[in-house]
Amino acid sequence: MEHIALYRAWRPQSFQDMVGQQHIIRTLQNAIREGKLSHAYLFCGPRGTGKTSAAKILAKAVNCEKGPASEPCNECDSCRRITAGAVMDVLEIDAASNRGVEEIRDLREKVKYAPTEVRHKVYIIDEVHMLTTEAFNALLKTLEEPPPHVMFILATTEPHRLPATVISRCQRFDFRRVSLEEQSERLQLICQQEGITAEDEAIQYIARLSDGGMRDALSILDQIASFTDGQVSYQQVLDMTGGIPSRQFAELAKTLLEGDVGSMLQMIEGFMQEGKSADKCMENLLYYFRDLLMIKMVPAADKLTERVLDPQDFREMAGAFTRGQLFAMIDTLNHYQTEMKYAVQPQMLFEVALLKLCGIPQQENVGNEVTASSGASAASTSEVQQLKRQLAELEKKLERAMQGGLGSGGGSDAQVAQSHRPATRSASPRISSTAKLPSGLENYVAQRSSPEFVAAESKWNGILQAVKDEKVTIHAWFVNGEPVSALEDSVLVAFKNDIHRETTEKPANKQVIEQVLERQLGRPCRLVTMMLKDWNDAIQGAAEPPKENFKLEHTPEGGGESKEPWIDEALQMFGDDLVVIKE
Repeated sequence: MEHIALYRAWRPQSFQDMVGQQHIIRTLQNAIREGKLSHAYLFCGPRGTGKTSAAKILAKAVNCEKGPASEPCNECDSCRRITAGAVMDVLEIDAASNRGVEEIRDLREKVKYAPTEVRHKVYIIDEVHMLTTEAFNALLKTLEEPPPHVMFILATTEPHRLPATVISRCQRFDFRRVSLEEQSERLQLICQQEGITAEDEAIQYIARLSDGGMRDALSILDQIASFTDGQVSYQQVLDMTGGIPSRQFAELAKTLLEGDVGSMLQMIEGFMQEGKSADKCMENLLYYFRDLLMIKMVPAADKLTERVLDPQDFREMAGAFTRGQLFAMIDTLNHYQTEMKYAVQPQMLFEVALLKLCGIPQQENVGNEVTASSGASAASTSEVQQLKRQLAELEKKLERAMQGGLGSGGGSDAQVAQSHRPATRSASPRISSTAKLPSGLENYVAQRSSPEFVAAESKWNGILQAVKDEKVTIHAWFVNGEPVSALEDSVLVAFKNDIHRETTEKPANKQVIEQVLERQLGRPCRLVTMMLKDWNDAIQGAAEPPKENFKLEHTPEGGGESKEPWIDEALQMFGDDLVVIKE
């Protein structure tokens, strides 16, 4: 006899055979029993949860020769023929292949004819979200007011893609994912009936892999049973599905906690040699740390996750990590899992992600030490910062005084006092508030024709191309800059637009560019940026030194020393007669 797939052979034929949808079954049975059936139903939910099966069972229940009954008898001619799909009045339509307006118009024309074989015409439209907008519009009026002998049952996995006008005309039932316990009981029953010997751990792992879909669970069981000749063990399920047991993840987590990079890389290589896929390993590891976090934060977390076989083992490992470490690890893995979808070498990204995880426990420990010591040193740090600011102000005042003539020896005390006053005009180029000038700018101006700069400028097109090869988004910002000078360990690039400069200065982008510069120029090289306008002002300032305007300043009579700058200012403005100095 030809073999029939398990999910087809064990497809529910009555409401009592359905698994995990009791809230829907009871509502439909009560509606049939009380004669309160609707003309249109919308069954939505994840794949493999029984939407189409429930639609067929409902069609049999309303057309059963011994009914309408809350359970179809599956013995009368109508029930058997509906099960076999041989009744013309019960139509199952695939909306994915009949999605146009012409098919819906044809359906609308045939709706008005009375059924010929059973009581009710039932139209089951599967994957209804695939219909076009025009097809939905053509269906609306018929869906709202069909003839009394017609029932519509719409099934979809994506109800958000349906127009609100369609949803409002139907009774909506949301099918939920089948729980781990219900799936395990159903799989054990099927194994007993089919003569399959399976370990409890294997059954639970198959149920977890199905992600709440009963059809997926039966397909996995059918595949593994064929591979193992009816003897299903936990290890065989892992080998067939490419899974990794929790104990190996515990060993991997231990190497991450200890920062043992060598052992961690050896474990990854072992996974790859066994035929495991990097993306599946990443997904399973992400779920593992998620379960650790749940068990650490919630005492009864084994109820919150369906992946924990032995909660005690998870609790011991969860105690070794802090919450901050687990949050950081989950964020890192989630980031690299997204990047892995577009990676040519997913194994390399998996290794990089785990290398980054190795540093998280050490980083947090260092952070805790710094936090503990920062309170004690906060006062001293603020004092040092204040002294640095005062020293910088004094240096600026001294520089202004030297430019005012003190350095030549011909200045008076009044002129020194005048030099302490804030200048109303400055001959130096104005600096944009968003663009900071690099330190040692005069050195870059002097070296703008140096051999280092000539070498960098000659290879600039190759540098841009190499940056584009590394990451095209960085090239889009970096190409707007132009090299203007170079020192031994740095290249100065000037930008016309501040947004381009700031984006290039981001640490991740700057690191990529500096790596390219090192490869192209053959030496370690830093990237230094500034605005092109400030660079032009600096060059002009170097060509034409600013001229100082000398002003006659008031000197106190008698050549005495000036006690304070504001006293000289007051004497100059109001005269000696009106100013009285008091100690």
